Amino acid sequence: MTAQIDFASLPAAILAARERLRAHVRETYFDPSLPLGERLRGEVRLKSEHLQHTGSFKARGALHKVLCLTPEVRGRGVVAASSGNHGAGLAWGCRLTGVPAVIYVPEQASPTKVAMIRRYGAEVRFFGVDGLDTEEHARAAAEREGQVYVSPYNDLEVLCGQGTIGVEMADQVGTLDAVIVAVGGGGLIGGIAAYLKQVMPGVRVIGALPANSPVMAESVAAGHIVVRKSLPTLSDGTAGGIEEGAITFPVCQALVDEWVLVGEDEIASAMRRFIEDHHQLVEGSAGVALAALERRAAAGGALGLGGERVGVVLCGANISNTRLMQVLATP
Repeated sequence: MTAQIDFASLPAAILAARERLRAHVRETYFDPSLPLGERLRGEVRLKSEHLQHTGSFKARGALHKVLCLTPEVRGRGVVAASSGNHGAGLAWGCRLTGVPAVIYVPEQASPTKVAMIRRYGAEVRFFGVDGLDTEEHARAAAEREGQVYVSPYNDLEVLCGQGTIGVEMADQVGTLDAVIVAVGGGGLIGGIAAYLKQVMPGVRVIGALPANSPVMAESVAAGHIVVRKSLPTLSDGTAGGIEEGAITFPVCQALVDEWVLVGEDEIASAMRRFIEDHHQLVEGSAGVALAALERRAAAGGALGLGGERVGVVLCGANISNTRLMQVLATP
């Protein structure tokens, strides 16, 4: 079943989300990167969501969902499934609002991200090996307990919360030729695209995915949500399947102009270069967007960075010591 989306109403809903979140989330930097701009011959601006509360953009959508719940519903608590960042964002938002939270995570979830979820006070339960089976189990548990399930992406209020990044980007620079966003379930790129396409009709929205888990790109190409097993990837935050009927699927179909798949060596190389150039940490999903930038620039021509202004969303910084050592040790 295909979700029905009122595209015309999304920009106003995203602006309303910004007002709800304004007092709680950081307006992150969207500054030019001198090293990237010089090397790639264009203006590259980095949206620093890795410096957001909880170290990820996910805090926006998760908190926005909680703020939209009635006091009665909040009192029953919420349930979510997450590879880490959504769970941490929801746990943070629930701590802020006094709402009980249970977060289901896959068995292979990053220990760093699991520890952060617990630090914010949520209960963590392990289930499944792929993002999709964890989501299905958590949704069923929420239904049994009469609680609200907060999806990482398949929720309009979550998508609108993520879309507030697009509002900030537009306010901060005015115009962009392109924006590159890492894609898992599609909530981040969907929210950003829904707003930017209204205020910057000419902007090109580019979805970046690890070749080891390209589910959304393959689904859009097939015309329906596909089921495939993800291979191990540095981009654990974008790995896994997509729920049938996800609202993000038609949004990505309609608003994403191009898909770029990158390999694990490219992700690691982009992460190492960013750490060396900017002296900040990013996780694998941010590395995917940076790797796609490198790939796209190498292609030359339009949006090959021949003077264009391109925005790249650095979506998170929550990388474990083990994974960081793996990235730095890769030749």
